[in-house]
Amino acid sequence: MKKNLNDSNRFEVAIAREAEGGGTSPYALEVRNLDIRYGDFPAVKDVTMAFDKRQVTAIIGPSGCGKSTALRAFNRMNELIPSCSTDGEVLFHGINVYDPGVDAVQVRRWIGMVFQKPNPFPKTIHENIAWGARINGYTGDMDELVESTLQQVALWDEVKDKLKQSALALSGGQQQRLCIARAIAVKPEILLMDEPTSALDPISTAKIESLLDDLKKRYTIIIVTHNMQQAGRVSDKTAFFLQGDLVEYAPTKDLFFNPKDERTENYISGRFG
Repeated sequence: MKKNLNDSNRFEVAIAREAEGGGTSPYALEVRNLDIRYGDFPAVKDVTMAFDKRQVTAIIGPSGCGKSTALRAFNRMNELIPSCSTDGEVLFHGINVYDPGVDAVQVRRWIGMVFQKPNPFPKTIHENIAWGARINGYTGDMDELVESTLQQVALWDEVKDKLKQSALALSGGQQQRLCIARAIAVKPEILLMDEPTSALDPISTAKIESLLDDLKKRYTIIIVTHNMQQAGRVSDKTAFFLQGDLVEYAPTKDLFFNPKDERTENYISGRFG
């Protein structure tokens, strides 16, 4: 399909207007009537929700409930799965990211992603940070950008003398923090995290959790987690998914201590999941 340049320009103009304080949306991201299917299987069913700016939102639910599928829809990652189809709207600065004229690569520049398993590039630590910034047109002092970005994820002191070494030589926890740094080096507005600590040891998990409170001062964070205790520790709001449905979405303390839906109460009390 031929790209509609007016739509693409509209996307960038909306982002620039928001940066100047002239935006109209009170939310970082709005999802309306989101339906996602794998072939004939309905993975996410008519989900509508909105994400507050510069807060951490956790998405919880049992395996196969649609939480990761929904997360990947927010920056069009599901398009890489041939059998997946998506209907509905995901609004970023009032623009539906699924509009035909909006480039998926452009969307992912503003809505970054950190995956379950650390996946650093087979490059140096320095180049892992610099590569994305460079292809997105960064023309400033690259060494300064690398240092400031690694400081944001509390990794600078651990790697400042190893920047020319392969990122693959780092520990799993360090690799995941590097992947977070790589994602924020291009200065996104939203950071999606798909079970980012599930493959890590408790010490590495604690380090990443401690980062989130600081990172949300700059970014809106949406995290999928299978760990309800983690959701309780790190998030401002929590959404509970079950069999593709958004069952309940509320401030985290309310959802955990005063759930409105019996299914939510049954899940967080351990009766299933």
